[in-house]
Amino acid sequence: MARIVMKFGGTSMAGIERIRSVAERVRREVDDGNQVAVVVSAMAGETDRLIQFCREAASLYDPREYDVVVASGEQVTSGLLAIMLQSMGVAARSWMGWQLPIMTSDAHSTARISGIDAKAIDTAISGGEVAVIPGFQGMSAGGRLATLGRGGSDTSAVAVAAAMKADRCDIYTDVDGVYTTDPRIVPRARKLSRVTYEEMLELASVGAKVLQTRSVGLAMKKGVRVRVLSSFDDGRDEGGHRGTLIVGDEEIGESDMEEQLITGIAHDKNEAKVTLTSVPDKPGAVASIFTPLAAAEINVDMIVQNFARDTGNTDVTFTVPAADLARSIDVLEREKPSIGFRELSHDTNVCKISVVGVGMRSHAGVAATMFQTLADRGINILAIATSEIKISVLIEEDYTELAVRVLHTAYGLDADEEAA
Repeated sequence: MARIVMKFGGTSMAGIERIRSVAERVRREVDDGNQVAVVVSAMAGETDRLIQFCREAASLYDPREYDVVVASGEQVTSGLLAIMLQSMGVAARSWMGWQLPIMTSDAHSTARISGIDAKAIDTAISGGEVAVIPGFQGMSAGGRLATLGRGGSDTSAVAVAAAMKADRCDIYTDVDGVYTTDPRIVPRARKLSRVTYEEMLELASVGAKVLQTRSVGLAMKKGVRVRVLSSFDDGRDEGGHRGTLIVGDEEIGESDMEEQLITGIAHDKNEAKVTLTSVPDKPGAVASIFTPLAAAEINVDMIVQNFARDTGNTDVTFTVPAADLARSIDVLEREKPSIGFRELSHDTNVCKISVVGVGMRSHAGVAATMFQTLADRGINILAIATSEIKISVLIEEDYTELAVRVLHTAYGLDADEEAA
């Protein structure tokens, strides 16, 4: 008997027939003798609809009341799934976030989970009852309903799994696992049977949309084994595995990690490049740029500095999320007297391409392969950023698909023709 958390996203819950299909999956787990808790998202598109209602009601709304409105989507699906399970003869009940409770910070609409009292869930599932829990919500320290922000249901599921000491957290989505890259760009991309927490965290942070970054970080911190699989397909890979398992290094093994040099390639078009010209080259100059951006909670990724010896000035180029470009420009223009730059230019026609793999810790030449492969195709690199298991480059957006394809081949990630 295993203790399992099953999480279903918005596409899985989009309508009564899909909820019925989810209920069938849950019933199968119960029939197999497992103890089950289910975390659900709102129906696909419902949260956007509720957000629009808030915007129409008032341009400046109370975020506490906003949370009350947008959290109602998950309340509907949790109740409907409980009803559906009961109609199938499965003991089930819904639990709102405040009933457990799932405690959060007071940052309404972007709250973070601070703790979960798992006693009620433990009692329910130990007695054979399925606990159905709305994702994305909890109760703030001030006693108000609070939501966790976009992708919060994944985080809810992992947090519940950690609190109830689950054997595994299954995240059901509209894809059947984690691939070496986007199969829509590279048809010969391979589904991975296992990925380390670190690799998944890097892939999620640089554009892979399978899991929300915060949920992966929490899973790594709490040691929660996560499996990504499809709500619409029970297919298995060549090894007989369903989905992709995300686990710690120790479960994969050092020899397996070294054998697979690169695990995956991700791309992210939601980047903007900002360049400040003729910044005085003196101590504190760079700090004067990035300190006000940090104060505005704008994340800076890639940074390139070019020093001009004849002028004593420097050009500084960096990237920010495209959604934060307007705010970044506003912050920098207001700080122009203290920074001392001459001109500010920006470009949104860029894309970040990243290669990720724990194997690069013990292998040389990963960066050289990337740079040479892109050079051979005439793709210019605008900026570079690295971590222990990741190399990212910024290129012109028009070259995105070509770059992903040639790098996928260069690192030997293409599936065999028969498997493609």
